Amino acid sequence: MDKARFTAAARQYQNMVYRTALHALGSPQDADDAVQEVFLRLFRYKEPFAGEEHLRRWLLRVTVNYCRDVLKSPWRKRRVSWEELPETPVFDKPGQAALYREVMALPEKYRTVLNLFYYEELSVREIGELLGVGDSTVTTRLARARRRLKERLGEDWQDE
Repeated sequence: MDKARFTAAARQYQNMVYRTALHALGSPQDADDAVQEVFLRLFRYKEPFAGEEHLRRWLLRVTVNYCRDVLKSPWRKRRVSWEELPETPVFDKPGQAALYREVMALPEKYRTVLNLFYYEELSVREIGELLGVGDSTVTTRLARARRRLKERLGEDWQDE
């Protein structure tokens, strides 16, 4: 990949890769590492992409796979709890912070499908292909994640 195309891709997809990694890993520092690793792999990738959608899906796939590898690592056994995280994002509305905390408290498999569905706007079929699971598995994970959020957030819950 030439330097100009790489720079354009990095600018365009950096936030998408970061959001996906943050939801999968639960740590801003780990998400930053993931972004660096994913774009390093993109820079080294020699095959041409069929188009922007192919590049986007490739980046999402590499991000998800990298995050899975990190989560399987023995180093992850010594995790810091959510409450001990030093840095939390700043939100425009008060309810967004509570929703973010509750989403990040969910297991990784639920956080990932929520992120891909709501923020990356992928369909259930596309998420299934990306994660290597069936459509019904994705639908079930989305339903369970929504139900857990509804239980935890109570009246503040709004599924739009």
